[in-house]
Amino acid sequence: QVQLVESGGGLVQAGGSLRLSCTASGRAFRSYAMGWFRQAAGKDREFVAAISWSGSSTRYADSVKGRFTISRDNAKNTVYLQMSSLEPADTAVYYCAAASTTLVVTTKSAYDYWGQGAQVTVSS
Repeated sequence: QVQLVESGGGLVQAGGSLRLSCTASGRAFRSYAMGWFRQAAGKDREFVAAISWSGSSTRYADSVKGRFTISRDNAKNTVYLQMSSLEPADTAVYYCAAASTTLVVTTKSAYDYWGQGAQVTVSS
């Protein structure tokens, strides 16, 4: 079992930045690929970014490419999502997830464990 806890959400003005953190407890963090997804009100949960176990491979949704950066620190059992140039369309609950694979994955169904979510609100 892996427990995931997100932190760092909040309210920010358009053009601003936020960094989300997700700390894992339980089984070996480095055994898992990690991802971030988001769900806006009334919409499906969508892929945002993913990273392989080593951090050497990353993937991004087209909507965040060039603005968001995913990274991980295996010594701290933590994955980060640095978000810059935020837009009102980025408003959503952001979820951290862990997949039982060392490769980078972008599909929801590949993820085995999910955090409780962190609200990010971008005002115009």
